[in-house]
Amino acid sequence: MIRKIIHIDEEKCNGCGQCAEACHEGAIEMVEGKAKLVRENFCDGFGDCLPNCPTGAISFEEREAPAYDEAAVNKAKERAGHGTESVTAPEGAEGRQKMEEMKHEHHEGGCPGSRMMQFKRAEEGNAPVFAGRPVSRLGQWPCQIKLVPVKAPFYDGAKLLIAADCTAYAYAGLHEDFMKGKVTIIGCPKLDDVDYSGKLTEIIRENDIRSVTIVRMEVPCCGGLQRAAETALRNSGRFIPWQVVTISRDGRILD
Repeated sequence: MIRKIIHIDEEKCNGCGQCAEACHEGAIEMVEGKAKLVRENFCDGFGDCLPNCPTGAISFEEREAPAYDEAAVNKAKERAGHGTESVTAPEGAEGRQKMEEMKHEHHEGGCPGSRMMQFKRAEEGNAPVFAGRPVSRLGQWPCQIKLVPVKAPFYDGAKLLIAADCTAYAYAGLHEDFMKGKVTIIGCPKLDDVDYSGKLTEIIRENDIRSVTIVRMEVPCCGGLQRAAETALRNSGRFIPWQVVTISRDGRILD
């Protein structure tokens, strides 16, 4: 039968294994350091694995594939000792959408450490710093560029802060001066060894982002983060206000 199923680009796969953890049906396994779809009849086509892939190696395709075998999936879970909570799929498009919502409600994010969360912070004026104790201004989880989803409710109408990892340690006032009231995503192009521009382009293009602030360190390797963000702004086709702020190694704002 012709149906929607995932496709894994082995060239892009970095072997992190997050997709295999997120696939609750057991369709994906790590083989010789690469993710592989080893059981096509276990892939339900919902794509829980997609938002967990940091390199964009997983996509949907429509092709000839065996039908999804829920009974076989449940038997495999029984053998693995995971239980067999089985849900009969309602009929029609509305039923399929409901099933998708149910799956994400119970299994969103795969790895608990990367599960999406939005924090309900107090209004800025109602959350002052008392007796020198700082208040966290992080409004969502995850915050690493490699882990954040491309689309999420917390992006709606958001001011986006793209910050280099080290800025939080070099500049003491990052939470109050830059993170407050923004969605914060962080990364280090030198340590991650990845081009963020593609994912940042999708985030800016696919969501109602109102402004972008890039906070980087003065060191040359941080130029990669700035270039990725600037490329994303150009490629997104969106015209939104943006600025770059550079932090010195001794914690001063340079520009």
